Amino acid sequence: MSGLTAMFAALFALMLLTLGWRWLFIAAVTAKRDFTALWAYIKLLLLIKRYERKNLSIGDIFEQNARKQPNKLAIISDSQRWTFRQLNDFSNRIAGAFHKHGYRRGDVIGLLLENRPEYVAIWLGLSKLGVITALINTNLKGPTLRHSINVAKCSALIYGEDFCDSVAQLGNEIPAKLYQFNNDLSEPVRPNATDLTTILYSLGDVELPVGVHRPHHHDKLMYIYTSGTTGLPKAAVISHSRYMFIAAGIHYTLNFKNKDIYYTPLPLYHTAGGVMSIGQALLFGSTVAIRKKFSASGYFADCVRFKCTIAQYIGEMARYILTTSPTQYDRRHKVRMIFGNGLRPLIWRSFTKRFNIPKVGEFYGATEGNANIMNNDNTVGAIGFISRIFPQIYPISIIRADPNTGEPIRGVDGLCQRCAPGEAGVFIGKIIKGNPSREFLGYADEKASAKKVAHNVFKKGDMAFISGDLLTSDERGYLYFLDRTGDTYRWKGENVSTSEVEAQVSNVAQYKDTIVYGVAIPHTEGRAGMAAIYDPERQVDLERFAYELSKVVPPYARPQFIRFLTKLDITGTYKLRKVDLQREGYNPNVIKDEIYYRTAKGRYELLTSEIYHKINVGQVRF
Repeated sequence: MSGLTAMFAALFALMLLTLGWRWLFIAAVTAKRDFTALWAYIKLLLLIKRYERKNLSIGDIFEQNARKQPNKLAIISDSQRWTFRQLNDFSNRIAGAFHKHGYRRGDVIGLLLENRPEYVAIWLGLSKLGVITALINTNLKGPTLRHSINVAKCSALIYGEDFCDSVAQLGNEIPAKLYQFNNDLSEPVRPNATDLTTILYSLGDVELPVGVHRPHHHDKLMYIYTSGTTGLPKAAVISHSRYMFIAAGIHYTLNFKNKDIYYTPLPLYHTAGGVMSIGQALLFGSTVAIRKKFSASGYFADCVRFKCTIAQYIGEMARYILTTSPTQYDRRHKVRMIFGNGLRPLIWRSFTKRFNIPKVGEFYGATEGNANIMNNDNTVGAIGFISRIFPQIYPISIIRADPNTGEPIRGVDGLCQRCAPGEAGVFIGKIIKGNPSREFLGYADEKASAKKVAHNVFKKGDMAFISGDLLTSDERGYLYFLDRTGDTYRWKGENVSTSEVEAQVSNVAQYKDTIVYGVAIPHTEGRAGMAAIYDPERQVDLERFAYELSKVVPPYARPQFIRFLTKLDITGTYKLRKVDLQREGYNPNVIKDEIYYRTAKGRYELLTSEIYHKINVGQVRF
């Protein structure tokens, strides 16, 4: 015993000499956090390895749950209640229908449909054939919608009857075959479309067709679109293994239970709702409640109605919910945890106190990225952490970079430099091929994928995924989001690419020079879009402009402010200068140019000093 005591004393003395008292203190206060996360990570890796060894797909795992609990509710909403058996049967009909129509493993089919159980069943059924589903943002129209279909090389498009007009605008500009999914049988379909609803209900057999080549564990499952940091929407690759890793990762890290009932009003074409929440039903046999469209006043009323124990949010949603009038549902629910991303530190405590929320599971990550983190111990404002005890287990870092371009700032040795605590930098994740937690699958467009990878990061030959976001850390390793780099800003829960909006605004404004950027509005999340149009003679008809723009740009991407420039500032490389305009914002008291703001009715009206004041104090909201 005396020898053992001496050994530990010597080890302690060695650590004290090499690491110092401060490190030992930090290790002590963060040990519970780090070891809890480490145990969750070990369970996650063991699960993924077991699935990989058995070569299981999402459909395989779901069918196991459907056999175990066929009558348990899988997905519910205000108008539908689907059991695991119903979900499986419908997915098998989808597989049978598209197998008969000649679709096979590796084909790509686009899906444009609102939140409903059939949405999940459709892509799940296609996945059983090995068909990749491109989950298309339902807000998209015109050129952006056409791009999303074409960039994924969709050979077919399944769309709901509510999107007939959006599809009609495309004309014959997409090569994909069209399948229209109606709410009821025998409803009319477009002349060049196939009636999918009638086909599905004509199929009596709900078993998978004979001879189907099932997908492999590492096969592509779906494309989820992201604007990334520049350009038009990119189709991020989600494989079966990647889907499992995301859904199971948050399950273990936040200590979800199979008996939990989840509530998500988020769109199912995004990773947050479609993978993190729906994945709990498909992989763990839980029940998920969905909603067609988010309602701030109905959020906790839904949680009470569906007896939810875990609810999902994004920052804007939490703010909208907090501004609603108190109701009987505020504290009648059984929600033990909310999880999501973007809950502002300023409203964190107010939200949890008013609605009696014991725990917040804030996470951060990009759909296509490998630098995904979570706040597992309820630390206010933190989006995750880097372990100070064993940082090598999950190799993520914050590096010094140009805040405007996101380009890494390298040292004299040509390698990247880690940021010190309190220093802002770009968040990255080390890429290790073959490791499910470190792999970077990229986009359907390989050129776009290459732009997100940095080489020779901390040593010659290594690689890392560049998030494009500015983060900072504190001494204990907690991470905090600061802003986005590049030409992208976030508004209404969506990433908006300025270059994409600039192109559409310029077209509608008769090809005038246009600059689009994000501006901060007090008491709001993200940045509102502002377009500066060079129009010294004021030729733009704002009424026509607003109407034409609404046909080609989704609501969240439409500029909230329009500034008509009377002079143009161009850089030495003939690029429009954006930084100065962004710094000036939308203040009519200091800007001589005319500024207009977008009203709730979608019209643009002159921004006066009085309206400017009302916007800043929250009396005029967007």
